[in-house]
Amino acid sequence: MRYISTRGHSEPRDFSGVLLAGLGEDGGLFMPEAWPERSAAEWRALRDLPYADLAATVIHPFVGDALSLETLRSLCQRAYAGFDHPARVPLVQLDHALWVQELFHGPTLAFKDMALQLLGLLFEHVLAERDETMTIVGATSGDTGSAAIEACRDRARIKIAILHPEGRTSEVQRRQMTTVHSPNVFNIAVAGTFDDCQDLVKGLFADAEFRRDMRLSAVNSINWARIAAQIPYYVAAALALGAPDREIAFAVPTGNFGNVLAAWAARRMGLPISRLVIGSNRNDILTRFLATNDMTARTVEPSLSPSMDIQVSSNFERLLFELMDRDPAATAALMQEFRRTGRMPVPDAAWKKATAIFQGLALDDAETEAAIGRIHETTGYLADPHSAIGIAAAQIAGATPVVAMATAHPAKFPDAVEKATGIRPSLPPRLAHLLSGTERFVRAPNDLVAVETLLRAFVHRNDSQLTDPSTDSWGTAA
Repeated sequence: MRYISTRGHSEPRDFSGVLLAGLGEDGGLFMPEAWPERSAAEWRALRDLPYADLAATVIHPFVGDALSLETLRSLCQRAYAGFDHPARVPLVQLDHALWVQELFHGPTLAFKDMALQLLGLLFEHVLAERDETMTIVGATSGDTGSAAIEACRDRARIKIAILHPEGRTSEVQRRQMTTVHSPNVFNIAVAGTFDDCQDLVKGLFADAEFRRDMRLSAVNSINWARIAAQIPYYVAAALALGAPDREIAFAVPTGNFGNVLAAWAARRMGLPISRLVIGSNRNDILTRFLATNDMTARTVEPSLSPSMDIQVSSNFERLLFELMDRDPAATAALMQEFRRTGRMPVPDAAWKKATAIFQGLALDDAETEAAIGRIHETTGYLADPHSAIGIAAAQIAGATPVVAMATAHPAKFPDAVEKATGIRPSLPPRLAHLLSGTERFVRAPNDLVAVETLLRAFVHRNDSQLTDPSTDSWGTAA
């Protein structure tokens, strides 16, 4: 399997090369050169596999010769061994045609664990084979950072630095990152939004000298391996509910478009997925695009669902590449126009291709709170703000069955859940230390040079440069 850039000016790579590179040198995202497909009989043959074995089988065509199926299966078994539900991704029925797939039974209580627990092992395996080290950088709107840190902490060949928007995550989300004191972990609180953090990460990769010197790789869903590792749970849900002999729809609360893109990829591989419904919060650029072909970025507004507080959805570029018939020049031109003006003039024909598969629903904070309360009152199910938006989106799918993706444990957002239902969800005992642990992070302005300086100091371990004047000691919140 070879991978090409959506913008056409990066050298094709194999899976290991894409894993370690993360982002193309041309700023584009890597995509499979050709899509693997499965017949109905091949899908049926996967029905009785345990989740780790299913995941390895579904992912392996994207890996190609980079790893053997046996090695990948072993890594998947290790990745999911610590999840606290035997099904790993259990289905919960809410109504005769509505199901929820819980993706939050991993170590950080969010769906990002599904991909990142495996990615940490993949990085370790490939780096050991090459006898190399690397620095992983990522931006997070809440959950990616903690999942990435948990997957990469204490690994000898990896340093990991995560940028989060200061004051724009929940307390639990922040503490899951900042209470990890492993020496290879570095947290930066940026004065800005998630989109600012994401732009900074892209700027780090665009600086060729810095990228080379720091041996950068990405852990956000701009890394294709993240998308590949998310496809299997859509396959698991579809097979459990009758695929390939029955169509199915999915509803996905979406910010950076990576999770729902994995569902689209499963459809592209031949799984009979009839509809994909995107759930958005007040930052509704994707919903506006689907409704009226209005892809215009607005100011990011904080919400009850902070992981979706995004206006620039990076993975949309991958779908755009497909909608534009894999034309890299046309894709690059649209992305450059979006960067320059904040508006993306998607051709009408491409937009109509998207609306044939996708639809969208956006809820503001009041509507999200009402949805949490209504879902609990009518079904007894306790949903976090992101999952509640997904469940609400599922109810407009007009298809049966439809599966809403539950992307975070309700205890990650206890204030919102308690206000809506009167019930304050508790963290699992293994995470009870979070609210009392010492936090370690450094604050930074929304400035590329400042962030590069901090990262160089971290990689070369210069504690004097890492000291934050607003803290009482290195990286410890005052």
